[in-house]
Amino acid sequence: MSIKRDKAIEDITDFESIEEIIRKSEICHVGFVDNNKPYVLAFNFGYDNKTIYLHCAKEGKKIDILNNNNNVCVEFDVDHKLFARHEKVACSWRMRYRSVQAFGKAEFVEDFDKKIEALKIFMKNYSDMDFKFSKPSVNNISIIKIKVDEFTGRQFEFSK
Repeated sequence: MSIKRDKAIEDITDFESIEEIIRKSEICHVGFVDNNKPYVLAFNFGYDNKTIYLHCAKEGKKIDILNNNNNVCVEFDVDHKLFARHEKVACSWRMRYRSVQAFGKAEFVEDFDKKIEALKIFMKNYSDMDFKFSKPSVNNISIIKIKVDEFTGRQFEFSK
């Protein structure tokens, strides 16, 4: 038996719209694979040329997970708006949105100069300012680079 998909759900297939959603997002959610258990965290991020950059502490659960399995899924969502098709019918209340999922393998950036490049990309997501990064600051963080292999997009009740 097949389940009917709500007609208001649309796939987003053009890459410009996918990148627009990523660039509009303030945070992303990253799904890690911890043995057979999912583990999801919210991150600030940088994005450039089909590559997502994250930063974090040099130690911790996500580092341990990635050292065992570097497959990740990154989710972005924007343009949320609560609405009701029929105000007095609870099941008719919906959330309008657009979202993207990105699948890839995470790797750690170890080279100092490449870490600075990644941090500059990261900061461009949040500011037009130019930043300088101190050697201790750069050396005390991990940079995670995710080259995206596949993007999928979806929107619900969204029209421009």
